Parts: sequence; structure tokens; C-alpha cells
Amino acid sequence: MIGPGRLIRLNIENGTVNANGLSLHYLTCGEGAPLVLLHGWPQTSYSWRKLLPILAPHYRCVAPDLRGLGESDKPADGYDMRTVANDIHAMCEAMGLENVYLVGADWGGLVARRFALDRPGVLDRVCIVDIVPHDQIFANFTPAYARRAWHYFFNAVPDMPEQLVAHDIALFLKTMLQQKYHDTAIMTEAIDEYVRAYSKPGALRGGFAYYKAMFDENPSIDAENPAAQIIEPVHCVWGNSGGMGESFDVLDMWASVAPILSGRGLDECGHYVHEEQPNELAKEIIAFGKR
Repeated sequence: MIGPGRLIRLNIENGTVNANGLSLHYLTCGEGAPLVLLHGWPQTSYSWRKLLPILAPHYRCVAPDLRGLGESDKPADGYDMRTVANDIHAMCEAMGLENVYLVGADWGGLVARRFALDRPGVLDRVCIVDIVPHDQIFANFTPAYARRAWHYFFNAVPDMPEQLVAHDIALFLKTMLQQKYHDTAIMTEAIDEYVRAYSKPGALRGGFAYYKAMFDENPSIDAENPAAQIIEPVHCVWGNSGGMGESFDVLDMWASVAPILSGRGLDECGHYVHEEQPNELAKEIIAFGKR
């Protein structure tokens, strides 16, 4: 959790809300139309710390910790994309947020995808940050990408990862993260906070549960209506150096599910765009919101 001094300086507040049977922690700031920012793994709402002050003059920003992560509750199950999207919908209802502009990075982007598919017309628009649908990743898997995506499979093994990683969480996170930043010095700025967050009881289990669902529940949910599309406008932003743009044609992979689509890649930027190039990402978010 961001410390009190930091919150006062940036005018960011901590809060909690009961949603879908959970207590979800969130950071919030700003006024205006609601903008909800969903983080990925192995991050928390802390990952939006650089963007929140930039976006606050334009939006009422809410950045929750997803189920099982950060300061939010860590139940034993419910890590498929539909359940996590239901968490966010319930949070928005509890906080009175309507016609939300939803921004999601990494797993947060896939939660945003499922939210929009399950509730057409509820959102205002969607911004996806450096992720593509997992079925597209596996359909275009290459040996080069597999070397960077080893954690997909390690994390999905039942029970074992938690026991191995608990002995040195810092080593695990650094090993996983360093290949995804263009500038690893930026990773160094945040690593202590992520180690702290994933050292909390149940946090490793919660994070790994997302990957277990990637191979089981999520494909079954997608198979219910494989032709479903997002009716809201979707804008994608990705990194070309350590991000999805290094391995994939991001817009092509989103085109079948998001017919109203735009986006661009950022050079000298890795997977964690919101940490590496927050100013550029904020420009993209604000400009897309005005269309």
C-alpha cells in the first residue's frame, strides 16, 4: 500500500469496498467521469502510481487491487476472468460508477475484455495495455516467445510454485520481471513493493491461480460464445521492446473481438507501459477518451 506521506503528496487516497463477497482495496483520486484501472501480475494497484496524478485532472480514477492480490481479499477460488470481471462490476455498482472508461494492463486487460463481452453497452470504452487474448498467444506461440513465457506453465502447476517461490520471492520476481522491462532500472524502483505485496499470506497462491484458470476455466468461458465481440471502442497501447509488440501483431490479434479498434506501440518500452512510459500512456488514454 502506498504510504501516507506519498498519498498526501499526490492526493491519492486508499479505500476499501465490499464487492461480490470480497473486500477490495483501491486507490482513488481526481474528479469527473469514472476511469477504472486494472493492474496485472505480478503487480498491484501500486503500478498505477505514476499515471494517477496525470489522469486525476481529467477523471475520477479508481485503481483496485484485483482478487487475491495486493491488499484485497485472497479467497481460495474464483480466479477465472468472468468472476474477476464480476468483482469489478460489483465494485463499480457499490461505488456508484456508471458508464466507466475501463483501462486494463496485462491480466487487467483480459478482465476488461471479459467485462465488456459479458456486459455489452455497460462501459463507455476500453483501453488495453500490452496484452492480447490468450487464445491468440497460444495460436501464435513460437520458441522465442516460449523462453519469455515460461512462467505461464510454471505458475499453473498445482501447489508446487507456492512452495518453491516462498523461499526467495525477490529472486523469482526479479527473474520474471527483468525480461519484460526495456529499462530494468525502472523495475528496481518498484521491486521492493511487489516483493512486500507477494509476501503476504495467500498472495502467491492468488497470483498463480490466474494462470491455472488460463488453461481451464477461461477457455471454457470463451467457448460459450466464440463469435462474441466488444461493442465499445477499444484502444490498445503496447511496448515494442519487451512488450507484446516485440512478438505479436497486437491489433491483428484484437481485431476479431474488437471491431471498433485503434492503437499504437511505443518504442523503447517493455511490457509494463504504465511504469516505463506513464506520460505517453496517459496521453493515449486522455486522447482516446475524447473521441
